[in-house]
This record gives sequence, C-alpha cells and structure tokens, in this order.
Amino acid sequence: MAWEKERIDQNIYSQGEVEEWVYSTCNICSIGCGCYIGVKDDQIVGIKGNGDHPINRGRLGPKGENQWHANNAPDRLLTPMIRDDKGELQAASWDEAMSLIARKAKESIEEKGNNSISIYSTGQGFLEDYYTTAKIGRAGLRTHLLDANTRLCTATTEFCLLQSFGADGAPASFDDVDETDTLILFGHNPAETGTVFFERVMDRKKRTGKPYLIVIDPRETLTAKEADLHLQLKPASNVPLFNGIIRQLIKNDQIDKEFVEKYTVGYEKMKSSVEEWTVEKTAEATGISESDILTAIDVIGETSSLVTTTLQGVFQSAEATTACVAINNMHLIRGLIGKPGSGPLHMAGQPSSSANRTAGGVGTYPAHRNPMNPLHIQQMAELWNLNEEDLPTGPEKGIEDIIGLIEEDKIGLFWNIGTNPLVSLPNRKRVQKALSKTFVVVQDPFLTETSSVADVMLPVAMWGEKEGTMENADRTINLLRKAVEPPNNVKSDFDILLDFAKRMEFKDRNGDPLIQYSTTEECFEEFKKVSKGRPCDMTGMTYEKLQKLNGMRWPAPTEDSEGTTRLYSDFKFHTKVDDAQTYGKDQFTGRAFTREEFEDIGAEGKAILHPTVHLPAYEQPTDEYPMWLTTGRLVWHWHTRTKTGRSPMLHMAAQHGYVEVNRKDAEHLNIIEGEVVRVTSPRGEIEVPARIGDAVQEGLLFVPFHFGNLDKKESANEMTVDYVDPLSKQPTFKQAACRLEKIRKTHEADSEDTIESIARQYGLSRNELLAANRKPSPYELQMGEKIEIPLSVINTPIPAYMPYRKSL
Repeated sequence: MAWEKERIDQNIYSQGEVEEWVYSTCNICSIGCGCYIGVKDDQIVGIKGNGDHPINRGRLGPKGENQWHANNAPDRLLTPMIRDDKGELQAASWDEAMSLIARKAKESIEEKGNNSISIYSTGQGFLEDYYTTAKIGRAGLRTHLLDANTRLCTATTEFCLLQSFGADGAPASFDDVDETDTLILFGHNPAETGTVFFERVMDRKKRTGKPYLIVIDPRETLTAKEADLHLQLKPASNVPLFNGIIRQLIKNDQIDKEFVEKYTVGYEKMKSSVEEWTVEKTAEATGISESDILTAIDVIGETSSLVTTTLQGVFQSAEATTACVAINNMHLIRGLIGKPGSGPLHMAGQPSSSANRTAGGVGTYPAHRNPMNPLHIQQMAELWNLNEEDLPTGPEKGIEDIIGLIEEDKIGLFWNIGTNPLVSLPNRKRVQKALSKTFVVVQDPFLTETSSVADVMLPVAMWGEKEGTMENADRTINLLRKAVEPPNNVKSDFDILLDFAKRMEFKDRNGDPLIQYSTTEECFEEFKKVSKGRPCDMTGMTYEKLQKLNGMRWPAPTEDSEGTTRLYSDFKFHTKVDDAQTYGKDQFTGRAFTREEFEDIGAEGKAILHPTVHLPAYEQPTDEYPMWLTTGRLVWHWHTRTKTGRSPMLHMAAQHGYVEVNRKDAEHLNIIEGEVVRVTSPRGEIEVPARIGDAVQEGLLFVPFHFGNLDKKESANEMTVDYVDPLSKQPTFKQAACRLEKIRKTHEADSEDTIESIARQYGLSRNELLAANRKPSPYELQMGEKIEIPLSVINTPIPAYMPYRKSL
C-alpha cells in the first residue's frame, strides 16, 4: 500500500488568500503527481499537492513546486515573430505568421513531396495535441516524418516493449513497486529525477524494510547511496551484466520452466546468446566484483516478486534496446511478470512522452497501430474517413534521420513544438548548421537557443493555461484543467494546430473537414473511438471520471472500468501478427522485419525471448581522448532550463554547468575544486568548473546537460556523439570519449611577490593558489619561480534534496 499518510506540499506567493484552487497534474517529470493550481486576480500564484491522488498523496518535488514561476516570467513571448530580410525576428500578427507557415508547407509539398515536412514535438504536451499532430501529419500533410524529443528521452522504453511483448505500455505500475520484495533501479536516479517516486519507495522501506534495493549505475548517485546493493559498473557494460545474470540464473536452475514453456518463444536462442558470460567474464567486463554479482544473482533468483525500472542511464547508453530486452528476458524466465509486485517498469522521463507514443504523434499510428500492417492502415483510413493509399506507411524516422534529410535538402519545413534541440540534441554544431538550411517554425513560450534558427516564432500557452490529458510512466491518464487564460495574443498548441488544418483545407474523402472537433474534450472522445479494441483502450474514460478517480490506467475497455493496474495478468501478449504494434527489428542493424519474418518467430500471443549479443560501444577512450564522458540531469533543473531556469529558487540552487571529476583523476592532473577546466571530445569542448569527489569512477566525467547557452562554453552536447541505438534510434548521450585539461597561465615571481599578493592579483584565495601549485606552505616562494594561475575558480555548490531522510 502506497503512503502511510498524506503530506500537502505547497508553494504560494499571494497578497491575501488564494481565490481558487484548480484541479491539475504536475507538468514536470513522468511520475504524474496530482496537484491544484492557485489562482488570484486571474493569475497563477502557486501550487499545492493533491492529498487524495494515489500517486503522490500531496507530495511535490522541487521542480514541480516551482514550475508556476515560468508562467509569470517577464520575458514570455507574447506575439508571433517572423524573420525579416535582414535576419532579424520582427513582431507579426497571427494571420501573417500562420499564412506564411501554410504557404511554406504547400510550397514544400509541391517542390519536394509530402515527406518534406517534419513535425518535431515534445513530451510535455497533452494527448490531444499529439493525436491532432498525428492526424494533421499523416492524414493532412501525408508525411511520415513525425518525431519528438521523446526520441532523446525514452524511445528505448517503447522499442524494448515492442520487441518482447508486441506493444508499448509498461507491464508493471507504481502499485507493484509498493508490493514488490525486490526493486532494481537500473540507470535510474529517482532521488533526483523523480523525487516523489523515490520518497514513496523510501517511505515503505522505512516502515517495512522492503523492498531490497539494487541500484545499477556507474555513478554513486543519491539513489545509489540508499541501496542495499550498488552495482557500480563500467560505462557501456549494461548488456554484459544482464547476460551474466541470466546465464547464472539458468545454470542455477532458478527459472520458471513451466512459464517459459507455456508463455514464451525463443528460449534456446536467447540461452545460447548468454552462454559465454560466466561470472568471471562478467566481472571483468563490468568492473563489478564477482561477489557483488553473485549477491545480485542470489537475490534475483530467490525473490518471489521483482520490479525493474530503467531510465536514461540505460536508454541513452550503448546497446540501449538490447539491454532493456535482456531485462524483459530476465523477468520472463523467472515468470515474474503480470503478477502483483512483478514486472519491468521501463520509465518515461517527461510528463506526457508516453501519451505521445500512445496517440501516434511519433513513429507509429494512433493507439499502437503498426504503420507496416495493411490491416492497421485500413482501420485508420476507416476511422479518419480516408482512402488507404493516402496514408504514409513504413518504418519510422527518428530525429537524427530527419537531421540527415535536412542536410540532403529533402526537408522544406521543420516544425518544432515545445522543445529546444539546439541544446538537447547531440553534436549540436551539426544540428545548428542543418537547421539553418531549411524553413523552421518554433512554437514555444520563450525565445530559446533554437529561436536563433527560427524563421517563425509562435507564442504558446503553458501549463495551467489550457486543458487536456497526459499519460505518466505507468500508463495513468491524468487530467489537467485550465486555471487561467493565457496572456493576451497567446494561443495553445491545440488551437494553433486546428488553425493550421483549417488554413491548409484538409478534407476527408467526403470533402468534409478532416478535423471536426474544436475542443480538447471532443478530441479525447474521438481518440477513445480510435483506441477501442487496441492495447491502450480508453473506452471507459471521460474527463469527469479522470478527475473523480484522480487518474486511470489504460486499458479501460468498458464503460464501468476503473483501469488496469498491470498488464499481462492473463499471460497473453500482443504478438499475434495483426495485433502487434510492430513486426520487430534486427538487433544489430535496426532493419525492420517483414510480416513474414515476424510470423516465422511463431509468437502467436506469447512473449518473445530475444538473443542479446554484446557489441562494444561505438566510441571508446583513446590515447588522445583517454576518458569517458557521460551526461545527465540534476534535481533542480528540467531539460534545457526553459522553465526551471526562470524559477528564482531553482536557478539559485544550480546556476552553472560543471564537470564532476573523481578525486584521484583530479589529483593526477593537479586540478583543484572549482577550477575552470576544459573538457574536449572529437566534436567540441566546454570550459566549466570542476566538482571533485567520489561520485564518478576514475576515468569517467559527468556533465549535466541542462546548460546550453549559445554564448557560453558549457553545453554538454557540444561533445556528445550522434550515434543512435539501431532499434530505438535513441542517441547515445551516455558514452563519448573525451580529455580533461587545466586552463592556466603562468606568473613569474619577483622579489616583492608573496603567495598572498599573487593570489589577490588574480582573484584567488591563498589556499586555492597553494593547492594549484601543490605547495604545502606559503613561505616557500622563490624569486623567478613560475607559479601556475587557474583561469578562474567558481564555487559550484549543488544543495542536495533528500526529504526521504526526514520523518515521513
């Protein structure tokens, strides 16, 4: 049972009492915390947790508590803007901006074809926005180039689920975390990225001693510090670790043979793929001791229930989908899926990225339909009243594919909605150059780094200023009510899309308007019909019911349904050929399988155990770049800080980028705490302060990716590789080769110099100068001695956020 008691967190600024509390859901991470938005004088003045919501019982994380500040930021974009002949963005009317976009779209289709328009959206929008994007994109523009920054965040969630189970949707839920005896957090640092979820785990652990907590991460994160067992593996060794675990479970006869026989296919090929991974070889490849590996195997082999979560630490690593498939394999051979307290819970990073996948705003068609299955295309044609041949088909294209098409001059219009790719995409110099070649629309509440390449800017409503639904990581559909009107002359994403469809005069086969709804609730009712009979069936949901029940998990296939806690309780999987969302892909090449190849697997409703053969990372340390680089998030910021950077408290908590360095590496290179250093990869470099400690292993550097100002040299994605996982097409942000260097000048001491005077001259403390020159005493200075002077020293304290250590 979740949460012994409620705790109402709130953050309010109001002169006098709040006039109204409006029902909503947090719009930051993927946990889906229920909340109320405080309104006074038609303005958002705060937030408080919803004590009745089962996800959080009133709790909010620091980012969630402070998200409303962005709504009131003085630099909100309040008018459309069009880039003029001099290259400057100038204010324009909505009619001017939308007419230009429609004209450019028509020109692109005429000159380059339908697949010359790409819509790249966000994981922070609403299901209704995504479904409308899917309908406009595929049925109106007839383009297959729909993607979102979900591709950077949790695309691997979707594709590992497709490979193993035939359809998207996390099998386990947060309720299973409340029941499980054993919880594995793999590449998942919820103490910083999903604080309320981690409080929930620690609340139960404090009361009951359960679950036994295994954390798998190359960094000693705040989450890892609370683990019963921390497996601190080397970068790019995820697959070797799980192959070793699975091999030993089989050797120990700790598998559910009856479950494997009745409900899976592919066991022998899977078993053969892990045969070489002895405990000794696994320890050598991962850097984890044999004793710790054996402890993990004992726990996994003996536990009666198991939940495994994953997040960007896995999804953005080498062999991302293969590693997550190995996790699915582990659950299947143990028979620990579809049962209370058991199943893989591959997470989402953003509040509604799962809804984007469900609604078809990215790679597949709405409601988990296969774009390569003629039957599914026929269904969509009937639902949308179109001819089948008018709908684009074939494998999806990810954002890295789309950047390549732009470079080849095949894209005439790139529409960017609610994301900031000039900070978030890897190898951003390449991205900036590519986007400068095409017509770019940017739809955002603020001018961002990506605005520098925008031809049109569209100001949009934010959280609290519009109505719709989101889907969190465990399939819960939550409702967000509108609390206030957006600023004057600002429109919602949904209304902008409807306006575009009207201007483009999209029609169905009867000549009627393609889009026939005008409100988000009407849109949701249409999507319910589209979802009927599919894995994500939402027939039993309504806006009113979602608010009354504080969210519902799909499927909810009947009018009286209240949702489904976990998937596959009947051990029937979506792997029949005309049920499956995909025919699967080749592990090594990412080539999409044909219908015939999928039929040859013979799953027919059984889960698929795939081989998980290990391949080394694309890029590894060399003599020139001898260290590993990894990136990640901080508890105080969200993505590219477009919203959190406008909260005074969050900005003050973490103002600068930095690099995390192991103290032994710092000692070897003679780097001192806070010293600005240079980190260089084959693609670019940054200059940021060093934070020295033991959180990272020797030879590994960690850089938070939130900081990407074009005028500063602190963007992690100046350095990251643009290799992608062959199956999910998710970029490999977590492993790149780099080197770390001091940036110093030299001061030659004269007869009047002292350590104190030199330190004052360069704005350093005496102790900093002594440490930089490895001098034990200030009295050892010699005339003519060359003293090294750090470029600068910046104090970068990052306060910890650990409420789970308090009395809960």
